[in-house]
Amino acid sequence: MEVLKKISEVLQGVGTMGIAGHIRPDGDCVGSCLALYLYMKKNYPQIETDLYLEEPRPVFHYLKDIDKIKTQTEGDREYDLFVTCDVSARDRIAVAAEYFEKAKKTLCIDHHVSNRGFAQINHVLGEVSSASEVLYGLLDEDKIDQSIAVALYTGIIHDTGVFQYSSTSPDTMRTAAKLMETGFDFSRVIDKSFYEKTYIQNQVMGRVLAESIMLQDGKCIVGYLRRKDMIFYGVDGKDLEGIVSQLRLTKGVEVAIFLYEIGTQVFKVSMRSNGKIDVSKIAVYFGGGGHTRAAGCDLQGSMYDVVNNITAEIERQMLMEQD
Repeated sequence: MEVLKKISEVLQGVGTMGIAGHIRPDGDCVGSCLALYLYMKKNYPQIETDLYLEEPRPVFHYLKDIDKIKTQTEGDREYDLFVTCDVSARDRIAVAAEYFEKAKKTLCIDHHVSNRGFAQINHVLGEVSSASEVLYGLLDEDKIDQSIAVALYTGIIHDTGVFQYSSTSPDTMRTAAKLMETGFDFSRVIDKSFYEKTYIQNQVMGRVLAESIMLQDGKCIVGYLRRKDMIFYGVDGKDLEGIVSQLRLTKGVEVAIFLYEIGTQVFKVSMRSNGKIDVSKIAVYFGGGGHTRAAGCDLQGSMYDVVNNITAEIERQMLMEQD
């Protein structure tokens, strides 16, 4: 991995720049991508910069220039520089993967331990809480205005569970403090993007919690939502944030699993760990990725097959822990 000191190192001779995140963008993906976009617009207006993402969830609409995000490509383009933020592998790039492939120079800014480096320059710090915190280290502090700070703070709180996860370090807290010094309402950012739910979202979460099942002597909890139920409530994957984290808080649980149907016998699986189980290893085994305590993957088969396959890997890790 090639570690940069500042983003300015790769901007010499750059006239056009593209930015993209991963499929189904979460808070860290949206926050880091938009922070970089805003930073470029403010400090390097001479560089034509475009941001490509799948449609972010409405909870992020307080972020400046979120309406400037391009949700589809616009013909043939060859960027001088193309940057990915919070993308762990080439096949996880959303919307603009073709532009990444054609770019003259590529840069990956990330924090996933599973990232093996797929760009020409790979600034990947696996021990850091979030891509937003990694990006902060590449930016000049005196060039970060309030709108950039809000985007970075959003990314950090989402990938640290509002500073609850083990990835939260003293450096993470110092970074958050520096961002807060720009003067934005940090409690509102947390409420709006992390905790606030619609009435329907609360109904769906309640149903998942009520129908969840405990396995492996109460060390594993599984919540699920079938496609027909999602249609009944009128929700999609963007409306299901926070459910797996709530499952994780169940007393005695080591691992929480939440899966929902995204196609005929195709499930999106999210996993959260309370520390003893490395869910990133399980996700990678099934073709996904993530972090030690938060990871995910897509699996085919019946719901029971998916649950059995995932829990078998969890049980294998638990047995190794006992040995």
